[in-house]
Amino acid sequence: MAAPTDMLVVASHRELRRRLFDALDREDHDRILSARDSAHAGILLAGRGPVALIVVAFEGDGRASRTCCEQLRTMDACRDAPLLVVLAPDCRIGPALLPESVSDWLDSTHIERELVARWQRVRQRSASGATGQVAAVPAPEDALAYRFAFDDEEGDSEWLVVDPAGDRVLDVNAPLLRHSQLSVTDLLGKPLAQCLAFEGVEPDLVLREADRRWHPCQRRTRQGTDTGQANARRVRHRGKDAVALAFRSDRAETRGEAALALLARIFQAGSSVDPQAATARLLIDELSLDYLALWSARPEDSAVPTQLVLHWRGEEIVWPDPALQTSLRRVLGGKAMLHADDGQRLAEYDPLQQQLRLAGFAGLPLLDERRSVIGALLVGRRRGLGRMEIVEPVLRCAAARFAQSIELRRTREQGRAEGLLDALTGLPNRLLFNDRLDTILREAQRSGECFAVLFVDLDRFKAINDTYGHAAGDQVLRVVTQRLCSSIRASDTVARYAGDEFTVVLRHIVKTDDVLRVAEKIVQVMEAPLHLDGGEELQVTASIGVSFFPDDASDAETLLKHADEAMYAAKHLGRNNFQIYEMSPEQAQQQDVALVSRLRHAERNGELRVFYQPQVNAATEDIVGMEALVRWEHPELGGISPGVFIPLAEESGLIVSLGEWVLRTACIQAHAWERMFGLRLRLGVNLSAVQLMEPDLLDVVRRVLEETGLDPGLLEMEVTESISIKEVPNLVENLHGLHDLGCRIAIDDFGTGAASLDYLRRLPADRIKIDQSFVRNIGIDPDDEAIVRATIEMAHRLKRGVVAEGVEIEQHFEFLRANHCDELQGYLFCRPLPQASFERLLAERRRLVEGEGAAAA
Repeated sequence: MAAPTDMLVVASHRELRRRLFDALDREDHDRILSARDSAHAGILLAGRGPVALIVVAFEGDGRASRTCCEQLRTMDACRDAPLLVVLAPDCRIGPALLPESVSDWLDSTHIERELVARWQRVRQRSASGATGQVAAVPAPEDALAYRFAFDDEEGDSEWLVVDPAGDRVLDVNAPLLRHSQLSVTDLLGKPLAQCLAFEGVEPDLVLREADRRWHPCQRRTRQGTDTGQANARRVRHRGKDAVALAFRSDRAETRGEAALALLARIFQAGSSVDPQAATARLLIDELSLDYLALWSARPEDSAVPTQLVLHWRGEEIVWPDPALQTSLRRVLGGKAMLHADDGQRLAEYDPLQQQLRLAGFAGLPLLDERRSVIGALLVGRRRGLGRMEIVEPVLRCAAARFAQSIELRRTREQGRAEGLLDALTGLPNRLLFNDRLDTILREAQRSGECFAVLFVDLDRFKAINDTYGHAAGDQVLRVVTQRLCSSIRASDTVARYAGDEFTVVLRHIVKTDDVLRVAEKIVQVMEAPLHLDGGEELQVTASIGVSFFPDDASDAETLLKHADEAMYAAKHLGRNNFQIYEMSPEQAQQQDVALVSRLRHAERNGELRVFYQPQVNAATEDIVGMEALVRWEHPELGGISPGVFIPLAEESGLIVSLGEWVLRTACIQAHAWERMFGLRLRLGVNLSAVQLMEPDLLDVVRRVLEETGLDPGLLEMEVTESISIKEVPNLVENLHGLHDLGCRIAIDDFGTGAASLDYLRRLPADRIKIDQSFVRNIGIDPDDEAIVRATIEMAHRLKRGVVAEGVEIEQHFEFLRANHCDELQGYLFCRPLPQASFERLLAERRRLVEGEGAAAA
């Protein structure tokens, strides 16, 4: 009977399976069978005779691999075949724990160089009369004890073998390659001096004595050198005399003694001028970190976490938004992440990990004394982090130190903040409000955001103090504070500016009407009866003045001044009302004329921009569409609010050419992104009443679609509900014509007009967009919540899709998703972005999707 020549390779990882196959394929075998597991191997071996060799990759904790070996031994084709084990990079057991049926083993780093040689040794032993299997850890070539440590990745020491003169490196082990980040070709055949440099002793003496005494030295790395100690001993290598050198690093990730020294230095760093920077530098240097990030977060609010320290030793990258960094979010959620050498699998769902490509990664939550998460420590290396039983205690100690530093800083800040908060109401005082207003204004100038300032003054408050006393006045102020705070969103700001004066900043304003609704709501809630502790019933009213950025002013002082002037106008009109700041008719007319004149040339001068705000699927949170929004960057005045220049463009007729420019620009960009990312994103473009009255509207849209190549089915024309069917001739006909072109129709600002049902009945609407004024009051006003629920249900009954605008907090998101809203749009997901930023957003999405697809494959 002919000797078996088939070989069986079993490994769950495709790359490792390929390496084993390629190494054995150089030999003369009838067939090499490559299997994922024992079940797969059973299918491949069905009907075949005995195999010549079984190679099994041991992975992870080895339990699944051990079971695989046992199952293979029950198969006729594998019962008597030699079994050779390869320890995979993620294998966490040593060779002493391998099954007794194993004939030999090697580390996966030696596959290309030693796999065939090991097989030949096993075959020679079998031919010389060895019976059965050999011990789990056989004595390799020359029965040299050092060889066990040499191949054992669990050991502390790194090894290399040189000829007796030190002229040539003959062999290196896996830990040395991993810690130094050098390759085999960097070292083999090179003089010892190119790997180890001894201090205070001649290398020749170390090699000649080879007495296993430790000598200070430096070991070369990819970045420079590591300090440590090395010893030497005489060995036999491939039948010849040689010297094996063991190296132990002073780096904390490889030796417990060094880790203890590092812990002591971390505690000492707490007394430095900047303990966070000092501790971070110790970790970076002693653990050879490529990446370290320290984040601060407040569990009591949903604000974006703050990055305190960032270290990255690598090429320049685009840092994703913290909300997109999945690993950061998990750690801030209280979950520790420890990946000694398999950190790259995090790239499947974390866009930052895709760019950093870290093999070793750890993330630890920072906890205060109440065990609340107040931050996160993230660290990583392109190579593994080393022995986690040594590294983990160091990182946890550092995390505790960072947490203590952050908590101490916050305690000090709170002490300073007591002078910035009103003692009676707990609201920001005038000083803190002015600081916040300056910050909001700078952000708005950078992002193009619009916001409003409200000046709220209590009517006849002095009479309450004089009649009922100051204690009653204090009670009134506390109740007023509660009513004000219940009328605004979490992203807004309310402050006690002076005695009975309050100020409010409403952020992320899209339309003036949204602010007016809030002002009207404040007036109404103030009118509710108020009962004093003594049993008296009062009715407190307020006068409110409103100013807008950037429409009314571009600096904080003038904004407050205009809001104050508008508040006095409200008092002059009988109190208990609100007024918007208005400049004199002459000033307004002069400003409008100047803006219209400049607007005529804005397109030609390159002052117009199109921003894009994503719309996401409520169930999957994936981007499914975008709305195109025009912005005007005035060279002198800066960003001009669309609420200002759009009405002027409509009054002057410029909206026709402006609208066509926006339509063409957005369609060109949408088609480019479709080709670039393979995404068929729906593009929403607004149509004004003036455009809808244009007789050639259909021709314009048809021409733009033909010239840009955008699929008409991806273009959605948004029509605001405030446009009256009766007042706009040909409205219904034009919309039906657009629908016939293949375009979709959406009713914008749904619920704010008086003809919602009539719109849905008569217009060819595919979707409705719930106005943000209703969405903003989710969790605040049960009536608005009922309106939102009813709108979604009604639209679905009429087979219309629903998009909610103005989604800003998780409470909005959860409510809308629970009530089956189809799509969402708002600052919770993303603010309107310029073209370059939106393109980076789509690129990050593609990396995430590709990572998930690769993982699924």
